[in-house]
Amino acid sequence: MRALERHRKLSAIWASETGFRGWFSTVNHNDLGRMFLFTAFLFFIIGGLLAMLIRVQLATPHSAFAGPEIYNQIFTMHGTVMMFLFAIPTFEGLAIYLLPKLLGTRDLAFPRLTAYGFWCYAFGGTMLIVAMVFGIAPDGGWFMYPPLSSAIHSPGINADFWLIGITFVEISAIAAAVEITVSVLKYRAPGMSLEKMPIFAWYALVTALMILTGFPPLILGSVLLELERAFGLPFFQADLGGDSLLWQHLFWLFGHPEVYIIFLPAAGVISTVLPVMCRTTLLGYGWIVSAALALAFLSFGLWVHHMFTTGIPHLGLAFFSAASTLVAVPTGVQIFAWIGTMWKGRPELHLPMLHILGFFVTFVIGGLTGVMVAVVPFDWQAHDTAFITAHLHYVLFGGFVFPIFAGIYYWLPHFTGRRQFFRLGELAFALVFSGFHITFLAMHWAGLLGQRRRISAYAPEDGWTTINLISSVGSFILAIGIAMILIDVLLHVFTARRSRRNPWNASTLEWAMITPAPAYTFASLPQVSSRDPLAREPELATTLARGEGFLGTPRDGLRETLAVDSASGRPEMHVLYPANTRLPIIMSAVTGLFFLSLLLKFYWIVPLALAGVIVLAWKWVRSLGLRDDPAMQPVGHDLNLPSSATVERAPGWWGSVFLLTANGTFFAALLFGFAFLWTVAPGWPPPVWFTPSVAELALGVAGAVIAPLAMRRAIRRNRAGDAPLFSVLIALSGSAVLGIACAALMLRAPAPTEHAYGSTLLVLGGYGLFHAIIAALMGGFLARQIRCGYTSAKRRAAFPIVALWVKYTSITGAIILLAAHLSGMLS
Repeated sequence: MRALERHRKLSAIWASETGFRGWFSTVNHNDLGRMFLFTAFLFFIIGGLLAMLIRVQLATPHSAFAGPEIYNQIFTMHGTVMMFLFAIPTFEGLAIYLLPKLLGTRDLAFPRLTAYGFWCYAFGGTMLIVAMVFGIAPDGGWFMYPPLSSAIHSPGINADFWLIGITFVEISAIAAAVEITVSVLKYRAPGMSLEKMPIFAWYALVTALMILTGFPPLILGSVLLELERAFGLPFFQADLGGDSLLWQHLFWLFGHPEVYIIFLPAAGVISTVLPVMCRTTLLGYGWIVSAALALAFLSFGLWVHHMFTTGIPHLGLAFFSAASTLVAVPTGVQIFAWIGTMWKGRPELHLPMLHILGFFVTFVIGGLTGVMVAVVPFDWQAHDTAFITAHLHYVLFGGFVFPIFAGIYYWLPHFTGRRQFFRLGELAFALVFSGFHITFLAMHWAGLLGQRRRISAYAPEDGWTTINLISSVGSFILAIGIAMILIDVLLHVFTARRSRRNPWNASTLEWAMITPAPAYTFASLPQVSSRDPLAREPELATTLARGEGFLGTPRDGLRETLAVDSASGRPEMHVLYPANTRLPIIMSAVTGLFFLSLLLKFYWIVPLALAGVIVLAWKWVRSLGLRDDPAMQPVGHDLNLPSSATVERAPGWWGSVFLLTANGTFFAALLFGFAFLWTVAPGWPPPVWFTPSVAELALGVAGAVIAPLAMRRAIRRNRAGDAPLFSVLIALSGSAVLGIACAALMLRAPAPTEHAYGSTLLVLGGYGLFHAIIAALMGGFLARQIRCGYTSAKRRAAFPIVALWVKYTSITGAIILLAAHLSGMLS
């Protein structure tokens, strides 16, 4: 088969629908990556315009440009848009577009999940922007501290838009994190072991794992605060056993890792682009990977340094201050590795390199001011001043925006197949760099002179007038520079000349294809034996186009790829992808209906929306079943592999592991909240304790024990060729019994509106009941698959997945019942 014929056949198999209708049905990572990036930069423009409104307001004393209420909405939405709707989605879009190309595969692990995540992001972000247009946007700061954000002090639905909208958007982040983690670990080119992975893939993997463990505490906090606002459950009301500091702990358990979730992908861009700009290889690959892992680990031990002024015990202050300074070590390792890379190479000042140099200057300053605020006495003075705002922007703009601009200019020829013609980029960089430093160096100065953050006006005698005017002028210079970058990119897309395939002479796999990238990515999959495959095999692109790699022959209209052993990169299974479908956008719309009905207090719609999600999820997984046992699949190079439907650790099992990782973090945060309120919050002990029941506890624990044991027996019987249906029904019954025990806990808990103890037990019981229902639904689905002939001794992939969820439900359910009943017994 000729290369052109192969290209046409693969394009017919993998292409999306033509026209705008294809946007709504595509599950291809090329389309979805571009859609993520376009939407993220649209929100970036909105966030930038809000920043300009802030600087207009603060340019002069006693400004009447915006009243306090509108100003509160402006700065709240600026932070919310930049943190939740621009930074994280930009990483997601870049990873979704690049990772299959860097890893030598054809798509990500779960294409429909990628599409579902995008539409949740688009709908949730639109919800917040619409609220702003109608003047009912959140106005309590992007961190929404109670009691300011409670129903008493923030009536109306402004705060609800934040709590519900952000939770909706974070579904997208969790979905993308699961997608990225499984893709990096399992969907790589044959032979690409962990030590041969491109450095960006390591950063993406670490970031995705941080999202899975960092976002759930904020989701929990948002759920608890919305329950308090909507139903009066007093989680954060001190007079009823709650504590507003619980919100700060939950928020900053997310908030400080969020800084590194934003920085690490940008560091991955630098580690990828810098060696190419310096015509050398990356110095200290292993050290950089270790530093990224250490940074991720340490970032979860720093959250209290945002709370130094809240009355933390001195021992805690000392510990978290030391940990906050320690985090500079792995950051320094990366900085010195990059400097060493430049030293051993021959840096060329192309446009991506200019932005990398801008990153070095800006991020180092931001890091130094970060060490300053890690010192407790200084933090006490600078806390909640403009100094902190300036530090935050030095870290986030310097540590994220400059590297992202470098990455955009580096990969723009890959996105468009064109090379730069106009030379606006260099002037734009000069304006951005100078405008940024004028703006935020002045803001440091104002903060040291005592200017508080989040103020809408100040008096001339405060002495900040000249500084704020300089800062505002700098912000307009910065805005003009960013506008020029956006114009330059548009000119590149529509007017530039065609580019050769690998204009930078890079050595990574994304350049081993035609550009713009075809829908199928690789005509055949490469065999990788080096960290720099194009340096080792300069003609690799031609070889793959001729079909000389794996899966080089299109067949039967199937979207095929390979999954590998996570450590060694040895080919492990043959995987089929789903075709284009509108199911993800429909499911995200129904999910959005659920959140919107909560927001607007149309509670009668909530169960209907949940039922819709269940029906669509059932349809989603039903399409994965096979009626017949698949044979071993020839994949090329005289290798035959089993189908993913016939292995016990299929891609769905891996996805469940990491989704349950996020779920487990949510549960751990919930237990932390229960323990925190019990031991720290005022107003304890509660007036009424839960009345324990040995019978209920025994019944629930028995169900929790029986369900996973029955699933284990079902797996063994299915493997042996015996009928597993009865064992699956026993597991379903065990989950149902556990759910009944959790429901009884909810019904018998002390009045949830009278004390935080009762409300916490209600939420714990609801968590257990919710997962028992999920386990029962999964057991029912598996039973149906068995009865309809979709399983056999070979087609066994569904059994371990259901067993995993049942086991998780049993463990968490038993812990919930023990926590509730033992608390009553101990009282």
